[in-house]
Amino acid sequence: MANFIRSAVVSATLLGAALAIQLSPARAAQSPSPSPSPTPQAECVECYPPTPTPTPSPSPSPAPSNSPTPNPTEPRTDNQSTNAPPVAGAGSNAGSINGLADQRFNQMITNRVLGTVLLGVNEQVNCNDCISAFGSAGSFSAGIHGRKNLTPNLSLLAGIAYAQYNEGGYHVTSSPIGAFALRYDFVDWGSSRPFFDIGAILSPFQKVRYARGYTTNLGAVSLESSTKSENYAVYGRAGWMSRLSPRDEVAASVEVWQLWQRVKGYVDPTVAFNPFDAAIKDGTDRTTLVKVGGQWTHLFGSRVEANINGGWVQSFGTRSGIVASVTGDGTIVPTMGNQGWFEYGGRLGFRVTKGWVTDLFLNGTAGPQPVGNTLHGGVGLRVSY
Repeated sequence: MANFIRSAVVSATLLGAALAIQLSPARAAQSPSPSPSPTPQAECVECYPPTPTPTPSPSPSPAPSNSPTPNPTEPRTDNQSTNAPPVAGAGSNAGSINGLADQRFNQMITNRVLGTVLLGVNEQVNCNDCISAFGSAGSFSAGIHGRKNLTPNLSLLAGIAYAQYNEGGYHVTSSPIGAFALRYDFVDWGSSRPFFDIGAILSPFQKVRYARGYTTNLGAVSLESSTKSENYAVYGRAGWMSRLSPRDEVAASVEVWQLWQRVKGYVDPTVAFNPFDAAIKDGTDRTTLVKVGGQWTHLFGSRVEANINGGWVQSFGTRSGIVASVTGDGTIVPTMGNQGWFEYGGRLGFRVTKGWVTDLFLNGTAGPQPVGNTLHGGVGLRVSY
């Protein structure tokens, strides 16, 4: 019995000690020791119940990001701005194609001005048979022309020349020119009488370069393309001339011209930077001209002969043959309005000996672009027979 009691006491003692050990950590967790600067414990989902999730609003605000999105209204400052595709300036591509149309119109007019020298534009209406070799600068031209009286009333005027000229961005590096006309002069009417001309100017096999330029946000682009062209013109002229004296002849006239210019298609040359390249199709430029003018020829003494001439020219129904396909802009077809300008010319002839005359001459235009102000001058040696 005593042994049983001792066993019970020992068991109770051990049970109490075990309970004391288990209760001691719990008390420590419930009553932590005070500390002057307690360190808060990190939250963890294992130790604390989850916070109730609020009901989402219809337009939840996005969580803040470590890389805030830039405001689209603010200018970009990152490296992507330097990688933006090139953008042409406002109207730049269309302006470059309109510039080509202006160059081609000027080419038609200049070719005609050079061709009229072969038709005796600086000479009197009625004179003897003659032939003249000439050369000019400003626009280089060299050739031969003259007239032949087929009957007392009917004359043939003709000539051929080779020319090179440029203006406003284009360069005609090779241009053969031929011209001919028939003139009917009513000589049986007396010293004051009408006359009529009908003729043509032909200039095939031309070699030409056209310039085109435009601007982009990455810089300016300048191009020069080579191609071939040809010019044709027909005209009729009606006028009235008067022999005021043996030394003076004056005349007034109206001319109607029809001009065509055929240009072979081409594409922009290959260059390092040309984001808006263009392809130009074959095309024909055309215009109708009306010229109202006059001239005066006078003999000073027995050796010096002078001629001045001029007139106002107006174009009608001008149409550019350009159809350009430009990358990024599609098809561009320029339009041209009517143009008006003044044409003038003059000649000083010095009689070296009987039948031989040395000439100094000039021809030019004055007016707004695309015709502009041009001047072509030269020298010639004329032989009358």
